[in-house]
Amino acid sequence: MSRRTTTGPWGARWRCAVLATGVSLFGACGGEPVDTDPVEFVIPSGATFAEVLDTLTDRGLVQRPTLFGWYARWKGFDTRVRSGTYVQTPGQPWAELLGDLAAGRVVTRAVTIPEGWALRQIGPRIAEFTGVPADDVASLLGDSTAHREYDLPGPGLEGYLLPETYRFADGTTPETVVRTMIDAYRAFWTPERTARLEALGMTEAEVTTLASIVQAEARIADEMPRIAAVYHNRLDAGWPLQADPTVLYALGGPRERLLYAAMDSVADSPYNTYTHPGLPPGPIGSPGAAALEATLFPADDPAMFFVAGEDGRHVFSRTLAEHNRAVADLRRRQNRSSGGGQP
Repeated sequence: MSRRTTTGPWGARWRCAVLATGVSLFGACGGEPVDTDPVEFVIPSGATFAEVLDTLTDRGLVQRPTLFGWYARWKGFDTRVRSGTYVQTPGQPWAELLGDLAAGRVVTRAVTIPEGWALRQIGPRIAEFTGVPADDVASLLGDSTAHREYDLPGPGLEGYLLPETYRFADGTTPETVVRTMIDAYRAFWTPERTARLEALGMTEAEVTTLASIVQAEARIADEMPRIAAVYHNRLDAGWPLQADPTVLYALGGPRERLLYAAMDSVADSPYNTYTHPGLPPGPIGSPGAAALEATLFPADDPAMFFVAGEDGRHVFSRTLAEHNRAVADLRRRQNRSSGGGQP
């Protein structure tokens, strides 16, 4: 809220308002001294206007509570104050102060959900912000039929909470957070993007599932269209996706290394794209808008393989022989950099 200064013998400190009786009373519109810092205060749900007035007076936002109360009632603000946490500056005009309270211009706090996070990671972040027990939030997110309530493809809510930075007021419920994230996901699907599904011969669920894999594989955003192209090419050719992130999802989360023994333990999981052809049953995390866009509009690239380098970028190959050479070259460079000797 910007600070205001006034000049003049009366205007320097007070503004006036004409009450319903027609009596002009200086000070009824505010204009208290402004050389103080903004203050934070809370209006509880169900608070009476008298309680609101006490709070404003105690925090130094109102110095003439009787006149302020008359002014608020004259303007009809006394029945319109909304609950929440506010930050206001002493000295602002009363009309602005009351307008903010009536409009519910409460303090909001940022909550960031990183791209690619799965529900098991999103849940604790929502619980921390809302103050709701983590188990309760996990139960809300983990309901396998929840997608029906929100008209989502499913299964469940995995992949359909769009990751970005949101702002919520204190006291926001987990249900409101989830609904807001789902609304953001739905907003991504413009008519043009929905029409693109038909051109690809894919459903919304399939694109979102594939985008979640692209999101998990990509370390650099500008490679997403090429990574998406590889997976589209594999699907078109009837090849297994062989995507490590899907196996990690089946194993219950990320780990430093993916060993063959661990892969064997989830060989029967439909999320194991080494042992099961096609897409997994649903997303393995929440893809961001960039990953969704890349999956809808992949690069025109014939590559069928890729391997990640140390810098986060990938080497793309058309044939298995090219891919094997790229892997061998990467390993040689890694050995040299780690002091592993000559190749």
